[in-house]
Amino acid sequence: MGEEKTSIADNGALWFGAGVSIAEILAGTLLAPLGFQEGLLAIILGHVLGGILFYLVGLISARSGRTAMEAVKMAFGHKGGLFFAALNVIQLLGWTAIMIYDGALSSAALLGGSHGLGCLLIGALIVLWIALGAGGLSKVNRVAVAALFLLTLVLSAIVFQGHGAAQAAGDPLSFGAALEISISMPLSWLPVVGDYTAQAREGQKATLVSTVTYGLVSCWMFFIGMGAASFAGSSDVGTIMLKAGLGAAGLFIIVFSTVTTTFLDALSAGISLTSIGGAGKEKLFALAAAVLGTVGALLFPMDNITDFLYFIGSVFAPMAGVLVGSVLVAGQDFYREPFSRKNLLVWLLGFLLYRYLMTVDLPIGCTLPDVVLVMVLTALVQKKRRA
Repeated sequence: MGEEKTSIADNGALWFGAGVSIAEILAGTLLAPLGFQEGLLAIILGHVLGGILFYLVGLISARSGRTAMEAVKMAFGHKGGLFFAALNVIQLLGWTAIMIYDGALSSAALLGGSHGLGCLLIGALIVLWIALGAGGLSKVNRVAVAALFLLTLVLSAIVFQGHGAAQAAGDPLSFGAALEISISMPLSWLPVVGDYTAQAREGQKATLVSTVTYGLVSCWMFFIGMGAASFAGSSDVGTIMLKAGLGAAGLFIIVFSTVTTTFLDALSAGISLTSIGGAGKEKLFALAAAVLGTVGALLFPMDNITDFLYFIGSVFAPMAGVLVGSVLVAGQDFYREPFSRKNLLVWLLGFLLYRYLMTVDLPIGCTLPDVVLVMVLTALVQKKRRA
């Protein structure tokens, strides 16, 4: 967005804020039935695997200077890439609404207040974050992130004081399913990360800092969620905050962690829309996405998002595999061509494979084998074409 370039510190703060998220804590609560050791292994391994993809996809935008969906056109063509830009707008609007909904639900549980009021408050703050723009946002975001950092340290100390090795009861969960949950969070940012690494003054360094920062913080949030499910006996973040005795500090964590994560979704929805049409209107589109997300959170229940997460994985995991295999491995660039039919066909095969693997409980989950196979097939197809 715009011509302003961001520093390495700006990117670090941006992705720290994205990692401190209610969604990450909630995802961590799901891993509690595995127990401490297996749960921790699933968290770390999932984030390492997801982080590698996060870095590679972000690096393509950093090197090319193209935003996430503009970089996707390098693999699928300038018309073929529009398909993924449209799907990305849909998933980002969905994430905006889901995050506002969850944040408002948790804050209402903490205060005993209105869910609708919480939606409006969080939505208004997201609009403010977007309206500030790159220059004004940098300072405000750093202050919010610093405060979140301190408060989450307090939350961590409370949650794990004497409770770190507890094993929570809950629905049975296989290691493969837990690994898939862990991978899903960095995976959900693949169609977004390039929007911010493309703006960085030192693209490669900023991409590495973004990846490491987000990965470490996301692991931390998962870890808090897993421990808190044992500590509080609940997967509800508001209840966890109440039992931790955090009160107003807990409310700050819920509201501002939702804002510092969700404004990236709305902002990237606006950027993706400019890949379809309407160049120069990124901020207007982003503000509209924030408003639509708030309306969606007010009108629709969003307690079960399993199908939505599988939609994201099945579309964007093979997309990332094709992008990395075609651009970084095979060295191809189809940006000036309308379509890359071979890459679109490989993506379709990857999509179908992912949907099939969802029905099979593999110890390594379904994302990793799907992405690796798609990446290798793409590289082979494109290298054969070049030869």
